[in-house]
Amino acid sequence: MTVAQIRQQFFDFFQSKGHQIVSSAPMVVKNDPTLMFTNAGMNQFKDYFLGYQKPTSLRVANSQKCLRVSGKHNDLEEVGVDTYHHTMFEMLGNWSFGDYFKEEAIAWAWELLTEVYKIPKDQLYVTVFEGDASDGVPMDNESFDIWKKFIAADRIILASKKDNFWEMGDTGPCGPCTEIHVDLRNPSERSQTDGKLLVNADHPQVIEIWNNVFMEFNRKADGSLQALPSKHVDTGMGLERLAMALQAKQSNYDTDLFQTLINFIATKANVPYGQNEEKDIALRVIADHIRAIAFSIADGQLPSNNGAGYVIRRILRRAVRYGYQTLGLKEPFLCELSVVLSELMGQPYTELLNQKELIFKVIKEEELSFFRTLELGIKRIDDLILQLKAAQQSQISGAAAFELYDTYGFPLDLTSLIARENNLSIDEAGFEKELQIQKDRSRAATNVSTDDWIEVRPDVQTRYVGYDIKECVVEMIKYRKVSQKGKSFYQVVLDQTPFYAEGGGQIGDQGVLSSQNEQIVIFDTKKENNLIVHLCTEIPAAPELQFVAKVNLSKQQQTAKNHSATHLLHHALREILGTHVEQKGSLVTEKGLRFDFSHFSKVNDEQLIAIENHVNEAIKAALPLVEERSMSIDEAKQKGAMALFGEKYGEKVRVIEFGPSVELCGGIHVQNTNEIGIFKLVTETAVAAGIRRIEAISGDAAMNYYKEKAQQLEQIEDLLKKPKDILKAIEALQSKNQALEKELERLAKMQAQQLKNELKGEIKEFNGYHLLIKEIKTDAASAKDILFGLRQEFEPFVGVLAHKETDKCGLTILLDETLAAQNNWNAAQWIRESASLIQGGGGGQSTFATAGGKNPSGLQAALQMIQNKLSEQ
Repeated sequence: MTVAQIRQQFFDFFQSKGHQIVSSAPMVVKNDPTLMFTNAGMNQFKDYFLGYQKPTSLRVANSQKCLRVSGKHNDLEEVGVDTYHHTMFEMLGNWSFGDYFKEEAIAWAWELLTEVYKIPKDQLYVTVFEGDASDGVPMDNESFDIWKKFIAADRIILASKKDNFWEMGDTGPCGPCTEIHVDLRNPSERSQTDGKLLVNADHPQVIEIWNNVFMEFNRKADGSLQALPSKHVDTGMGLERLAMALQAKQSNYDTDLFQTLINFIATKANVPYGQNEEKDIALRVIADHIRAIAFSIADGQLPSNNGAGYVIRRILRRAVRYGYQTLGLKEPFLCELSVVLSELMGQPYTELLNQKELIFKVIKEEELSFFRTLELGIKRIDDLILQLKAAQQSQISGAAAFELYDTYGFPLDLTSLIARENNLSIDEAGFEKELQIQKDRSRAATNVSTDDWIEVRPDVQTRYVGYDIKECVVEMIKYRKVSQKGKSFYQVVLDQTPFYAEGGGQIGDQGVLSSQNEQIVIFDTKKENNLIVHLCTEIPAAPELQFVAKVNLSKQQQTAKNHSATHLLHHALREILGTHVEQKGSLVTEKGLRFDFSHFSKVNDEQLIAIENHVNEAIKAALPLVEERSMSIDEAKQKGAMALFGEKYGEKVRVIEFGPSVELCGGIHVQNTNEIGIFKLVTETAVAAGIRRIEAISGDAAMNYYKEKAQQLEQIEDLLKKPKDILKAIEALQSKNQALEKELERLAKMQAQQLKNELKGEIKEFNGYHLLIKEIKTDAASAKDILFGLRQEFEPFVGVLAHKETDKCGLTILLDETLAAQNNWNAAQWIRESASLIQGGGGGQSTFATAGGKNPSGLQAALQMIQNKLSEQ
């Protein structure tokens, strides 16, 4: 039975039990500050557990894409080393939202495993929560009694809070759980050691296969438990582990899905799988990581230097390092593997097929970039080794090893290997210290502390009214204090609000909450788990009063112009560049707009003009806003509405139309395109392979842009004394400037020639060759020309010039090739060592090297250092 068949059987079973089969949520989380990635199947249903939203179906099942590489649930370092941990994995799950509970959940789990999947009952064990006095939660006797209907009591194991009380984080929904474990050892091993003794003991063949969590509580910030409004069932079964059991394998990586990926890379690297543990780990890491990388890109998350993008880049580079270091792969290989993955998992995950070309290009560009970084790292470590040997030192410092790790992507073991090859050691304690400093700094930058909610009006729901009104009377439902980066502010939830919460690329509204006695400034509005929260620096003295909530209308109106212009821009791009263009990200503020889109080449000037004209024509056409606030997702797609990858849509969506532009969107818009006024493209740049970015302005900002340009033009005319044809006047000025530059260049060469002639008298005979060591006033280019000119007249020749010009200074070394080889001289090494004396750096080849610096007072000391090296020979 293949992985695909196992997944489908799960769907079919729970569909027969009245469950709605729903699609996976995106792996990259939005609107939840407590999570960066979906790390469990229940993440997308968190609002149902907390009572913030009501589900359309009380019973659902799905296979959720999950990623565990950061935070509490972090499996990264174990991936590939053992046989069952992964970064990205599929979590099969069934949920009940206040419908069935323990009786049905346990019975169906047993039925599916033993009657449908046919796992032998004598290979299964179950665990039940033993209770925890500190939380005041008793033993789960109900689950214990239900299990006794299906399995012998001696195969039911009581387990502690650590193993059998599930929590997704420090705060949030939680509850006791019952786990099903399977013993995959052969009969001989099972007869020698009771599997019961190996449950929860990290045995690779006695593993948890299914976890049934009974969500009853919400963990508050103070550590206490609060009963949830309703009791829910949340189950999770790792598809990869289930496949291992059903395919009778000893490792998840031996199942059909992973073997296809592993065999592709093994063939490319020309190494067999299963014969060398070090190479096997590398193959497993790569096979695992390509799934995390490709699915993230398909969900709209590109590799980058911060946030979720940094995590994806880190995973990608980890895979490349294993291929480079262990398998000898020196050319891009992950991009090719992504194509295999897309074909392998394109059903049911069609986003992989739809985005196959983009995924390939993004990964390939990232690989090429990292290979270049690795080459720079190798040069850097070569320089370190030269410096250490010159100083007669034998250890690479922890700081230097960390620089190689942090800047060039060198893992410590790769640096150690190169060090050992050169009879050097590494200060590992110093490296660990630097690593911990970075972790502490990163943790401090991202750490958010939230107090518990203070309820003002319990059980009151909130609603958004901002599409129709911008000012209304409101009441406060609850508030809490938040601390981040050393600053504190408050989050406030209102019964109704005209404030738009940040989402869909549009920034959140600002405004005020006013009463007769005070006014509170709302500096931002965000959405957390679909709960609209208003951010302010203080709380009203009397939160129980009524307030007037008023949006900063001028700021919102300008933001609305930019948002509507973004829709027109998206349509223009697809009309002019082609329908392959898809939105990959956006930012809409009152100042302007930024739009990222898929396109595989630079947008040329002619196309940019056409795009800008297309948008302005739509503005001039005075297209009215046509808004559908509650259209079925299927009807919206039939209408041609653009849906974005990486977004999770409900059954009902909001559709925004401006003429031929039709998009799913929850943002604020103008009522007619003529309100936008004017649209101006500002820049077009590359973001990543296959991703372009346009930045633009509209409305008042665009008008001011043209006013500034007109003023600048008038100033230029004044400077040129108001010529009849300003373009011809500028061209004449440029021609005159070019002629003057040539004249200056001619004079500089004459000056250099004169200086060269003067320096001939400074050349001395030294150890059988002609030597010039001198400090002069000139630039680096002239110093180079002088030395190469003198070499043609004096043979053999060695020249060292220290030069300074205004606030710049530098060193230039030219060595005779024969002398350098005979005496083991290295100009590049000498220049690096002496450059520190002028507070600079440099490099070059063994016979010619240069350095620049900012401390001219160190030039004489640098010349003396090089003189000493020549004298040592």
